[in-house]
Amino acid sequence: MTKKLFIKTHGCQMNEYDSAKMFDLLEEKEQFELAKTEDEADLLILNTCSIREKAQEKVFHQIGRWRKIKEKKPNLKIAIGGCVASQEGEKIIKRAPAVDIVFGPQTLHKLPELYKEKNKTDINQVDISFPKLEKFSHFPTKATGEPSAFVSIIEGCNKYCSFCVVPKTRGHEVSRTIEDILNEISELADKGTREIHLLGQNVNNFKGTLMGEKSSLAKLIELTAKIDNIERIRYTTSHPHEFKDDLVEVYDRVPELVSHVHLPVQSGSDRILKLMRRRYNIEKYLSLVERIRQIRPEMSFSSDFIVGFPGETKDEFMDTMNVINEVKFDESFSFIYSPRPNTTASDMPDDVSEEEKKERLNILQNRLNQLSFGFSRKKVGSIQSCLVYGQSKRDPGQLQARTICNRVVNFQSSDIDLVGQMINIQINEALPNCLRGSLQN
Repeated sequence: MTKKLFIKTHGCQMNEYDSAKMFDLLEEKEQFELAKTEDEADLLILNTCSIREKAQEKVFHQIGRWRKIKEKKPNLKIAIGGCVASQEGEKIIKRAPAVDIVFGPQTLHKLPELYKEKNKTDINQVDISFPKLEKFSHFPTKATGEPSAFVSIIEGCNKYCSFCVVPKTRGHEVSRTIEDILNEISELADKGTREIHLLGQNVNNFKGTLMGEKSSLAKLIELTAKIDNIERIRYTTSHPHEFKDDLVEVYDRVPELVSHVHLPVQSGSDRILKLMRRRYNIEKYLSLVERIRQIRPEMSFSSDFIVGFPGETKDEFMDTMNVINEVKFDESFSFIYSPRPNTTASDMPDDVSEEEKKERLNILQNRLNQLSFGFSRKKVGSIQSCLVYGQSKRDPGQLQARTICNRVVNFQSSDIDLVGQMINIQINEALPNCLRGSLQN
């Protein structure tokens, strides 16, 4: 009888990558198929994120919902992975006995064995150890490639920003070798992948070796561009402090590198940045943006913002708004500050009222939405080279593609053979969250 697997993913693109690998492993080792709904699953996996407020509570609320399914299906297994699992460990099972398996981001390759052991012994399984890069040698190769694929190149983070728990949940930075990464990319390219998205919590601090010598993200990008059939390269998430000259200069040499970069600034106030332990100031940040734009004038920037950080004044919030107006970010991820456990900022007085935080967030998001829509409107009438990702999620009569500057474009077509191809699309309309266009011959 076929076993069914349902995976729910919270958080970042690293988690999306990890969830895809969980399925690959369980499909190969335990012959699982993906379930369409939670109710038909034999194994439920929650891949968690601990970045935002009340992350643990969201996990336990989800477990509570799944416990009701388990009451009707006693053989159902529940597994909790990701950063909350790494942070809480056995405490998850103590609080929620319905959970059978707890595993961390660095032990997801052990999931098939943990599942097998749980079935064999009926003993709850917990493994939140940090075996560095061991997991990559266990990932199976997919038979076919998606048009765009994530490739993790560096795990963990050494920055210890005062608001962030990632170094404690994913461990210290460790880079894969360039040879190992290029082998994975070559296999994906041979199976139809055309765009590679290089991943890491601090991706531009990549220090993987090439023939035993330390290398860099810039070098990896250049080598990736030389692989047959790879037509686009992206990377996430970059840290402004680690954005070295060679990475700026590679935009001049590698046309496959897209004209979009995610460059989290967090705040426009130097004082707040120092409290956040971000290791740069606004002058350096804006100088970096300018140097990149000198090479790629059409470059679009996205960013992360935290409003209401402990001690943030109204004037310091306006400093953030001034940076937003100067850079004119195309996209953003913005949040109200919330203290995370085991971070230095959690010891600071959280003295900005909730009402003030919400008001500042509303002002910031409204302005960013204006800038984003303005960026989209400038594309109307232009012809954009786009990679076709697949069918539109809302309209099966449309296909969805993405521009070199990271804009989603929907266009009328039912020709599935276009998926995975680079095509020209004339942009006819700008909508709040996407562009609409028509296929050009």
